[in-house]
Amino acid sequence: MPANSSMRQSLPPSRSPLSVSYVPLDHLKPDPGNARQHSAKQVRQIANSIETFGFNVPVLVDADGNVIAGHGRLLAAKRLGWGEVPAIHLEHLSESQKRAFMIADNRLAEVAVWDDRLLAEQLKALASVELEFDIETIGFDMGEIDLRIASLDTREPEAKEPPIPDVSGPAITRSGDLWLIGRHKILCGDAKRLMPV
Repeated sequence: MPANSSMRQSLPPSRSPLSVSYVPLDHLKPDPGNARQHSAKQVRQIANSIETFGFNVPVLVDADGNVIAGHGRLLAAKRLGWGEVPAIHLEHLSESQKRAFMIADNRLAEVAVWDDRLLAEQLKALASVELEFDIETIGFDMGEIDLRIASLDTREPEAKEPPIPDVSGPAITRSGDLWLIGRHKILCGDAKRLMPV
């Protein structure tokens, strides 16, 4: 028995060994039922990212070359004129699992939220150094990058305590006076006289 066949049998499906291989684009079949749509602008952005950083996230396919995840990356590779892309073959999923994973892969990414301050700080750090690529390849337009960086300078103004009025001069109230201020009443008293000694 080969050494890694016993390893495959002992691993649960979530730990199935994965391998990346380069697959010709004409061997891959995009899913016509894929509900996630990619605009021309997004495909262009993905293509720019791939050109700048490399094809770092392989397309996920089944044993027959049906695309499970990575439709946008596949469109970007076609736009770039590539003949092949890196792919991971997922052969441990049933048909219903493939369909469910396709939805989960897209949905779970979109429900994440940005920490606006941390993102702005990272954008500021990138904008402050000499980059060998166009900063917009990260997917944010320059206008949005500038706005997010500018948000770091707009801090909430601290609530200032009202100034204490000058109390010099003769007293205008005495113990026992009742002041009416709108719906409120203020009774002037002497706390020392009310407390037992």
